[in-house]
This record gives sequence, structure tokens and C-alpha cells, in this order.
Amino acid sequence: MTTYALVGAGPGLGLASARRFGAAGHTVALLSRSAGHLDDLVAGLDGDGIQARGYTADVLDPASLTIALRTAADELGTVEVLQFSPVPRADFMKPVLDTTPTDLDDPLAFSIKGPVTCVNAVLPGMRALGRGTLLFVNGGSAVRPHPERAGTSIAFAGESAYAHMLHDALAAENIHIAQLIVPGAIRPDAEHSSPSVLAERLYALHTDRDGFRHYAEPMPD
Repeated sequence: MTTYALVGAGPGLGLASARRFGAAGHTVALLSRSAGHLDDLVAGLDGDGIQARGYTADVLDPASLTIALRTAADELGTVEVLQFSPVPRADFMKPVLDTTPTDLDDPLAFSIKGPVTCVNAVLPGMRALGRGTLLFVNGGSAVRPHPERAGTSIAFAGESAYAHMLHDALAAENIHIAQLIVPGAIRPDAEHSSPSVLAERLYALHTDRDGFRHYAEPMPD
């Protein structure tokens, strides 16, 4: 049995994605900063008959990410699917003219160093397995910079570049990388961007293995 690891576990998209991959037979590793938060999510998945375990880790703390992912692989099975979809902090989204070099420290660590750390932790296991999937979920500013959200626009662009390079570099090893752009808010009543619809889309990106960048819905003008 292989593991689906979710970095940025939450009650919306994260829980829906964990349910979808768990229903497909993967064990589930949930990573979040809050142990209490993780306990609630694990309990919900256990109620659905999905084997899940929570691991406390902070995206801004590379050591905690590495330990959590390696421990999950040891306890639950090799990580075959990694989803990186933590929600950026509100203070990452200052207007561009108000953004200082220091303001970019945490956004860049969050969206670039965080993914690099996670990939380095799970890639050896995927290579040994002979397959794997890396899923990156980003907002619209990853492809269309927003002057009122400078930190995430800059950092998401870096994350996108890194993920795209991985897509090209690992294709020959049967390790697929895909990015899902969600232009608007994730809402339960959204036709294309509800948690359940996005979770199904992410599972399809894992199974279909078709191309790098995908959109949950068309980008507004």
C-alpha cells in the first residue's frame, strides 16, 4: 500500500482530497501545524474507513517537513502522491509598492523552499517505487501577477517554475508533476471550484498524467 501525503491539511479542499485518494486505496498522511486540527481531520477520515495519520509540520520549518514526510513513509508506506496546497498567510499579500525585501522572506520560503524540501523528502521513495505524482495547487496569481498580492504573486511564480522544471526532468522516470490553478475562491457551492470537484480533478491529474498546468475554471479577464 502506498501513501498520499497532503501538505497543508485543512477541512475544505484538503479533507476532500484526502477522502478521494483514501477511497482509492491509499493510506493518508496529513501535514499541518496544528496537532488538534489534525486529530479532527483524522477522526473524520477514520469514520469513512480511511487509514490516516496526522503529522505536525510547519511549511516554514524545512526540518519539520522532512521529518514528517519520512516518518509518514516509514509508518504508512512509501509516498506515491504528494499534494502541496498550504494556504498562504494574509500578510504575504501586500501591494507591490508597499513590499520590502524582508516582506518576501516568508512567502519565498513558503512557496519555493517548502516545495523543494518536500520533493527532496519523497523523491527517493518514488524512484524506488518506479512511479509517483507531485501535485501543486495555486491561485490565479501564479500565472497572472496581482499588484495587490505581491508576495504570493512572486512566490507562486517561483513555485510554478520549479514544478514545471520537475515535470520535464522526471517524466522519463514515470514521476508525473501537475499544477492546478484555482482562479477564484474555493466554495462548497462553486460549480468548478468546490472542494469535492477539485478533489476529483486532482485525482484525475494523478491517474490521467496529462500535461503540466491545468485550470479549475477559466481565468477571468
